[in-house]
Amino acid sequence: MEQKWLTWAKEIQAIAQTGLTYAKDVYDIERYQALRELSVDILANYTFESKERIRLSFAGERGYSTPKVDIRGVVFQEGRILLVREKLDGKWALPGGWGDIGLSPSEVVVKEIQEESGFEAEAIRLLAVLDKKFHNHPPEPYHVYKFFILCKIVGGEAKQGVETSEVSFFAEDELPELSEERNTKEQIRTMFEYLRNPEKVVILD
Repeated sequence: MEQKWLTWAKEIQAIAQTGLTYAKDVYDIERYQALRELSVDILANYTFESKERIRLSFAGERGYSTPKVDIRGVVFQEGRILLVREKLDGKWALPGGWGDIGLSPSEVVVKEIQEESGFEAEAIRLLAVLDKKFHNHPPEPYHVYKFFILCKIVGGEAKQGVETSEVSFFAEDELPELSEERNTKEQIRTMFEYLRNPEKVVILD
């Protein structure tokens, strides 16, 4: 479960962002700016992110505050799951990333698999929609929904991408060190449950 300080910081940021979107009174704007700065202070104090980076991230957010969407591709081959090594932290993750404006979840996952692993893929079905706050991810400023989509390879070949340095398939009992910001061991093991039971229903947090 997400720590209380992180929940509060995100809620303060959401209130500030929404308030700055709709406020007209100069004093209300100042109050919402002060709330945003408070959330920046909290996050900078408890995470490894600098105030400047957090402030810039928040400043880029406009409109009514809503969760971000992270989309991950689940691909099996001969009982093993496809993972890519992230250049950013040197650890392994399901191929994927933020949802893109103008693309559907299926289009995003196909694009991410191709860019990060070299494989051409086809989206088959949604496996899970998880709220990151319920899982053991490291703290981060955003409220994130994670989509896990089963895909199959239809072409291409394994090759590294701009953000990835290796591509490989792993058995459930041979998982490498995972990039827990992107996916946890429990989540990967849950994906293997779908391999064993294709009729398993979609998980919805």
